[in-house]
Amino acid sequence: MLMRRRSQPLRQPWLAEMSLRPRQVWLRRRIRSSELALIAVAILVGAAAGLLSVVQGAAARTLQHLLFNLPADERLSGAVRLHWTVLVTLPVGGAILAGFSLLTRARKRALVDTVEANALHGGQMSWTDSLIVSAQTIISNGFGASVGLEAAHAQLGGAVASVTGQWLTLRRSDLRTLVGAGTGAAIGAAFGAPLAGAFYAFEIVLGAYTPATIAPVAAAALAGVLVAQILGAQPYLIDATAGLPVETHHYLIYGGLGAIAAGIGIVLMRTVGKVERAARRLPVRPALLPAIGGLLLIPLAFLTPQVLSAGHGALHLDLEWGVPLGFLAAVFIVKCAASAISLGFGFRGGLFFASLFLGSLLGHLFAGGLNTIAGFAIVDPRNAALVGMAALAVAVVGGPFTMAMLVLEATHDFSLTGAVIAAALVSSAVAREGFGYSFSTWRLHLRGETIRSARDIGWARSLTAGRLMRPVTTPLPDFTSIRSFREQVPLGSTSRNVLVDEDGRYSGILQTAAAYVESAGSDGPVRLLAVNKDVALGPGDSIHEIMATFDAVAADELAVVGADGAVLGILSEAYTRRRYAEELEKSQRELFRET
Repeated sequence: MLMRRRSQPLRQPWLAEMSLRPRQVWLRRRIRSSELALIAVAILVGAAAGLLSVVQGAAARTLQHLLFNLPADERLSGAVRLHWTVLVTLPVGGAILAGFSLLTRARKRALVDTVEANALHGGQMSWTDSLIVSAQTIISNGFGASVGLEAAHAQLGGAVASVTGQWLTLRRSDLRTLVGAGTGAAIGAAFGAPLAGAFYAFEIVLGAYTPATIAPVAAAALAGVLVAQILGAQPYLIDATAGLPVETHHYLIYGGLGAIAAGIGIVLMRTVGKVERAARRLPVRPALLPAIGGLLLIPLAFLTPQVLSAGHGALHLDLEWGVPLGFLAAVFIVKCAASAISLGFGFRGGLFFASLFLGSLLGHLFAGGLNTIAGFAIVDPRNAALVGMAALAVAVVGGPFTMAMLVLEATHDFSLTGAVIAAALVSSAVAREGFGYSFSTWRLHLRGETIRSARDIGWARSLTAGRLMRPVTTPLPDFTSIRSFREQVPLGSTSRNVLVDEDGRYSGILQTAAAYVESAGSDGPVRLLAVNKDVALGPGDSIHEIMATFDAVAADELAVVGADGAVLGILSEAYTRRRYAEELEKSQRELFRET
């Protein structure tokens, strides 16, 4: 297996180039050797991602206007009232989504999003998967479900980057950077905020930012936003105006708002998981769940249309007009319920913009309550709304500097941005301490994954016991006598031997020197001298699991055993740790583009 590993394209690039066209070979070599070439590719990818973002937004808005009979300049969540007859659109949309999902259900693996792709698969994404995710999100949002389009934007932005990078057969680190650049460009184009898009890529898709990733990601984000502006797309976040100047003591107050936002974010994410589990226990076919979810949304939408879609229109409506606190509190509760029902019952989408909307309501309520208790204005409600918007989004989505840049680009107010950073950092710390996941990684956790960020751990998972082991072709029967063993295996010929029983199953490891100790005798079977009889590795164990096992049993070598108990090979602790150190150093060099 080690010989097969040495023949991988990464070890010998000429093997990969044999299957490429001359132009691809030239581009591949140029990009691998030149950072400027990678930036140029990132700009093209960013422009394509921006275009796709505009098309997705236009498709969802067109659906909403046709289905809900909205005026041309009105957003669905900004509508004053919707007649109950048009609200039938919600369960219809759920049924259509279910039908679309049934058509694409003949798949052998789960759909991979950008975070999972960069964390586990080295940035490799499927164009087919991404089109399915995008279509499901557009259907969900277009038919009014309380979800955002961010998942669709990020999916296609990352997919166009991944497909391009795979066509060019880029190295793993460059492909991950390009996926981050494409995703950041799509988000930046949707919000009209290139800095926010770039930091979204760094914090949520790449898991870090380095000198090698800053220029490609930033260039792609700028290209995506520029394309969206040229096409006249209206961003999710138009210019917002900050309120009164932020003073030093406000940082402490907004830090408290950040802690409250973190608690609410944790409750919201856990609620989504609980609703999803409850929905799966219903005595109905899983395909019917989105339609049932649509029915449950009807009374909520009848109370106020602000719970529908992502909440873009409602956010601006509530920010611009002085709305009573009681109404804001009601909208906050109903919107939380609508988002949990939409996601829990199978609608596809994200909580990014929903968390921004909910955070703005929370900030308004926080400021109003604080000012009412004090009897005078302690904080400005508009500022608190913007701070709360960022703080709750950080708790749910992650990325404190992403949200800070979003507020900065919306308000152009640096003093308010400082307060946002303070609240965002508090929110991030509390959410990570109390929950440990963002919504994207929490959804993966519900599927059985354990990743907490987009940091690349896929290379470590590829280092399995089956790939690292030294094959054992002739294990020794454990009923062999010690005298016979001494005759067959001279001292110094090998340091260890793997034993098997009469049925060919693993029964321990025999240190050769142990059979030559006088106290060992000569008449008994070698199994009496065996160690680690009940401990073995599976061929699929990752290197982290392997090292944990070595630490737990304090062994120098362990056998690799198949599901049937047959011995496949043997692996030493020294070799395992050396290979891990080599791969870790290699990944660090690639991260900083030093290879």
